[in-house]
Amino acid sequence: THTLLPLRNLPAVLKPSAAALCFAECGKQLLSDPLWGTRIVGGHEAPVGAWPWLVSLQVHQIGLSFKHVCGGALVSENWVLTAAHCVLQRRAVLGAHNLHKYDKHTTKRCIRNITTHPEFKKETFENDIALFQLDSSVRYTDYIQPICLPSADLYFSIDNETICFISGWGHLSEKGKSSCLPDQIMNVLQEAQVEIIPFDSCNAFDSYGGMINRNMICAGSEAGGIDSCQGDSGGPLMCYHPNTSKYYLIGITSFGIGCGRPRFPGIYVRLSSYRSWVTAELVRTNSVSANTHGSQSAGKKQLVFQIPHRMFWTKSLMFLLPGCSKP
Repeated sequence: THTLLPLRNLPAVLKPSAAALCFAECGKQLLSDPLWGTRIVGGHEAPVGAWPWLVSLQVHQIGLSFKHVCGGALVSENWVLTAAHCVLQRRAVLGAHNLHKYDKHTTKRCIRNITTHPEFKKETFENDIALFQLDSSVRYTDYIQPICLPSADLYFSIDNETICFISGWGHLSEKGKSSCLPDQIMNVLQEAQVEIIPFDSCNAFDSYGGMINRNMICAGSEAGGIDSCQGDSGGPLMCYHPNTSKYYLIGITSFGIGCGRPRFPGIYVRLSSYRSWVTAELVRTNSVSANTHGSQSAGKKQLVFQIPHRMFWTKSLMFLLPGCSKP
């Protein structure tokens, strides 16, 4: 779960043809220039509606209030991709910009079902990916849109020349305020442009020292200062493809050592490694849901994340309180 340092559907019933992970209408910023340059830790406030697939995943606190804990990315009318260690969230807020001042563009949904990757390892953050099913479909607007998932036939070479961004409502520094605290400046969505860090450099002895595998992507800045942080877990690493003029979900914010430290960029789940799993789960869960007309939460493998004893920071803020409502 990385903090963005100062920055930082499938149809209800899936037909086989709908399993393709590159939707005709997705990954479009309808309210801003697709290459408008910005930063996160070292970043700033995102323009309103800039990232219409961003989702705030929240937990119920005492009383009627909710607390932002993780980010997510909308991939269809009723599905959100996020990190597996974010499984405790109970509500999704879409189309939001300021988490303490919702407007008419904001939509709230309870979480109907959570599917975590069966091989998620909380000690090492391997396979840190999960699908959240919303309790009802959302309507697409200028402020709520799905992000594209890379298809098998789309050539997408990811390197340090690729134009990529992160965005979220997390902490603005390693031990700093969260952007979801009651401060007018810190409530709003932040964003940052990041570099894709070469695997060998990220896994070097003076960096992560062999802890990173090929199912992960390192992104941020080798010099530090641009990163995700607590509260940004599950949020998207999104990259622009000039041939299609669309943004694609390339990674999911997972973990890191500190936030914005030199030689320790943020670590993201490499989505291309999980294309088959995501497709299979969307088809299976929607098919079962259509047959039972009910939630399939029973029997699902739901993993409760625990912070390991090493000096890792997940990018989530954990508040273990149940319940959901959509006031």
